[in-house]
Amino acid sequence: MKNIELADLSSEIDDSVRRALLEDIGSGDISAQLVPADKLASAKIITREACIISGTSWVEAVFRQLDPLVILNWSVADGDRAEPNQTILHLEGAARSLLTGERTALNFLQLLSGVATRSQLMADKVAHTHVKLLDTRKTIPGFRLAQKYAVTCGGCHNHRIGLYDAFLIKENHIAACGGILEAINAARLIAPGRPVEVEVESLSELQEALKGGADLIMFDELSLADMREGVRLNNGQARLEASGGINESTLVAIAETGIDYISIGALTKNLKAIDLSMRLSV
Repeated sequence: MKNIELADLSSEIDDSVRRALLEDIGSGDISAQLVPADKLASAKIITREACIISGTSWVEAVFRQLDPLVILNWSVADGDRAEPNQTILHLEGAARSLLTGERTALNFLQLLSGVATRSQLMADKVAHTHVKLLDTRKTIPGFRLAQKYAVTCGGCHNHRIGLYDAFLIKENHIAACGGILEAINAARLIAPGRPVEVEVESLSELQEALKGGADLIMFDELSLADMREGVRLNNGQARLEASGGINESTLVAIAETGIDYISIGALTKNLKAIDLSMRLSV
């Protein structure tokens, strides 16, 4: 598993921003036309709550596409913590450009900072263990790479990106293939070298997955006692992951069983955008 890096996202960012601006501006920002075209202004973006910042490159792309003459001066970077009422960005340029880009820029920044903030909250809870917290494919359609990048800004890690970069053999795959061993063997033939993960629902299925040589084994809603026993039985043969309905109240106990990974759909699925605002001065 490899984390998404900002360097991998330049075309993704440009495309996302282009679509977002088209969606918002359409045939033209008629409200911005209330302001004379030559009027200059400055603005600042303020966060109203503590958060972990993510999405600065999306904001930069918004104003680069709208008006390359807009100047942005950040006081934070992705992954930084911001405090309530902190100014995180100063902008200078044409008032029309600042007004037109405001909502699209804030939408990207507040959403991705929300993902990063939740990820950091969860990562902090298990910092005393060796476990790594992983995201899932439960993302906003068309916005997966951005959300997965935001997860890393918050100190968590990326699981597979999609259906193409690793096998995840789940209950229905096992049933369709005729068993765990059959599914693993088929995976090795289809894409040699790709990681093979198997979801198990019991210790007997764990032993079957180990026999088949799975690289990663996911415990699906096993009890804490069975997880601890699974760690003992595994004895370092495969990497172990826990998944299924994990939340803030159950996270620490699961991490302390000794497993390697915990995947949490809520990092990207249960979104709460950060409260940000832009203030304009002319």
